[in-house]
Amino acid sequence: MCGIAGFTGEIENQKQILENMMARIIHRGPDMGGEYISGGASLGFRRLSIIDLSENGCQPLYNENKDLVLVFNGEIYNFETLREELKSFGHVFVSKTDSEVIIHSYEQWGRDCVKRLRGMFAFVIWDTKDNSLFAARDIFGIKPFYYHKQKNGDLIFGSEIKSFLEHPGFMKKVNKDALLPYLTLQYSATEETFFENTYKLLPGHTLFWKDGKTDIQKYHDFKFEQKDGDLEEYTDKLCDVINDSVKVHRISDVPVGGFLSGGVDSSYITAELMPDKTFSVGFKFDNFDETDDAKELSDILKIQNYKKYIDADECFEAFSDIQYHMDEPQSNPSCVPLWFLAKLAKEHVTVVLSGEGADEIFAGYDWYCDTPEVVKFKKLPAALRRFLASIVKPLPEFKGRSFLLRSSGVAENYFLGQAFVFPEKEAKRVLKPDCAKSDSASKLAHKFYLEAKELDEVTQKQYLDFQMWLPGDILLKADKMSMAHSLELRVPYLDKEVMALAEQIPLKYKICDKGSKYILRHAADKKIPKDWAFRKKKGFPVPIRMWLKEEKYYNIVKEYFASDYAEEFFDRKAIMKLLDDLYRTKANNGRKIWTIFTFLVWYKRFFIDEKSN
Repeated sequence: MCGIAGFTGEIENQKQILENMMARIIHRGPDMGGEYISGGASLGFRRLSIIDLSENGCQPLYNENKDLVLVFNGEIYNFETLREELKSFGHVFVSKTDSEVIIHSYEQWGRDCVKRLRGMFAFVIWDTKDNSLFAARDIFGIKPFYYHKQKNGDLIFGSEIKSFLEHPGFMKKVNKDALLPYLTLQYSATEETFFENTYKLLPGHTLFWKDGKTDIQKYHDFKFEQKDGDLEEYTDKLCDVINDSVKVHRISDVPVGGFLSGGVDSSYITAELMPDKTFSVGFKFDNFDETDDAKELSDILKIQNYKKYIDADECFEAFSDIQYHMDEPQSNPSCVPLWFLAKLAKEHVTVVLSGEGADEIFAGYDWYCDTPEVVKFKKLPAALRRFLASIVKPLPEFKGRSFLLRSSGVAENYFLGQAFVFPEKEAKRVLKPDCAKSDSASKLAHKFYLEAKELDEVTQKQYLDFQMWLPGDILLKADKMSMAHSLELRVPYLDKEVMALAEQIPLKYKICDKGSKYILRHAADKKIPKDWAFRKKKGFPVPIRMWLKEEKYYNIVKEYFASDYAEEFFDRKAIMKLLDDLYRTKANNGRKIWTIFTFLVWYKRFFIDEKSN
C-alpha cells in the first residue's frame, strides 16, 4: 500500500514541489519514497512496504528499456499468475512485487491490461515516447484517485487531494455545487469534488491524457445476471470463493490482523483468516458496543483480541484531523471509531482484513428488505400502488407518505442509498440560495436507475449502492482512516471472483423469510458459531445524539454554527434552531447537525487553518 502524487508539465522548482506533495501524504508510505522528474511529467511515490521489503520494490518502476514509468497504489492479487504469463512473452522482471506486473501488462495488452487485474488499485503510467499519461482505478473504487485540471490543460493527480495544496497551479476554491447532495447523502456524491475543478476518477474507469486533452473511459460495469440453481451448491461455491479470496488477500511479508465486530461479515473473514490478532472498538453506551461479542468469538477461535473504548473528548479532539485525512467532508459517524480502530491496529500489525462490501454484494441492509406492512400492502395491484405514490411524491412529508412511496415497488421513488440525512427540500431551506442550485441527490441517482432499469427492485438498489454509496462512503473512509495511520486495509468480499459468483446468485437466496444476506449467513454457519452467523446487523453506531445534549459538546458545535464562515453557506438561524431543538429534546436532529458540523470542520481546516495559496 502506498501513496502517489504528481503532475504533468514543466514548472519552476519542479523537484521541490513534487517532494512537498509527497510529504503531504507520507502517512500513506512512511518506509521510503521515490520520484521521476522530466520536462513532461513528475511522478512521486511514498511506500508502505508489504510485499518484497527490499528496495527493489520501491517505485517508480520501469519497463526493460525505461520508456514507461509507473507509480501505483494498491495490491494485485493475481500478480504471480500474470508474472508467469508475461515472462512467457519475454518480459523481464527485476523484483518480486505485484507492482511490476502492471507496467509489463500495459506493454503487452495496452489499456485493456486493467481487465486482467484482480485487486485494488489506482496507478499512473507515463509514456516517455509520446509524453502521454495513462491512469486507472479498480472496479469497486477501493483505492482513491483524484485529478485537478489546470487552465493550461496540465493535470495534477494523486491519492489524496491535500497533496495538491503544494502545487502552485492548484487554485483552492470550494465547489458549492457539492453541498446540496451532500446534506442528503452525508458524502461527496458528484464526480467533481468539494474542490472546484478537482475530480474523482470513478471506479472501473481509465484516464488517458496527452497534449492537454483528457479522455476518460469506462472499462467495467456490474452485470447482475441471476442464474437459478440449488442453494447448497451455491453455498458450497460461495464457501470456496471466499476461502480463496481470503487466501490471496492475506499474502504479505508483514504481520496481518483482522478488524472484528460482533457481526457476521467480519466474523466470517476472521474465521477464514485465523490471524494472530483481532481489533475492536466501542463506546460505553447501551447498544453502542460490540467489543464483548468480538472478544468472545476471538476466544472461541483462540485469537488474541485487542479492544478500546472511545469517549467523546477523544472523538471531538480528533475530528479535525479525521476530516483533514478524509479530504472531503464525510459525516458518516463511523469515520470516528474507524479512526481509532486503525490507530489501535497499527500498534500491532501493518495489514488488516475487514468485512466491507458484504452488505452490498449479498443484500444485507434493512433498506433492501420490505417490512411486513409493506409486504401486505404490495398485495394490492401494482398500478394502484404506483398511482398513489405519484400523488404523494411531490407533497411535503406527512405520516404515511414514506410508506406509500416504499410500497410502490419503484425503488427510485424512495431509495437514494443507505444514508438519508436531509430531505432535499429541507436541505435547500438551510442552505444559502447559491449553494442550493446544483443537482439533487435524486437527480444524481436517476442516471444509475436508468442503467439498472431492467433489474428487479432490490437489485436496482444494490446497483445504485455499488455506484454511489460504496465508493463514496464505505470504501473512502476505509482507505482514508486506515492510511492516516499507515495501515493497509484489505476487503476480501470486494474481490473480482467473489463478485462474479454473487452476480449469479438468485435474489431468493439473498433475501428470504429467514432474513437478509441469507446465503452468506448460511455459508458462515459452516465456519463460525450460529449466534454470530445469524446475528442481526448493528453497524458501527456512534452516540452522537447523547453527546450533543451535553453542554460541553453543544457549545463546541454552536461555535461552528455561529461563525462568520458558516454564514457563507448556511442560514445560521435555521441551523442554530436544529441544534437548539436537539439540546432541548424537542427533536432528534443529531445526524443533520453532525452533517453540517462535519462540513464546517472540514472547511475551517482546509480554508481557514491552512495557508491560502
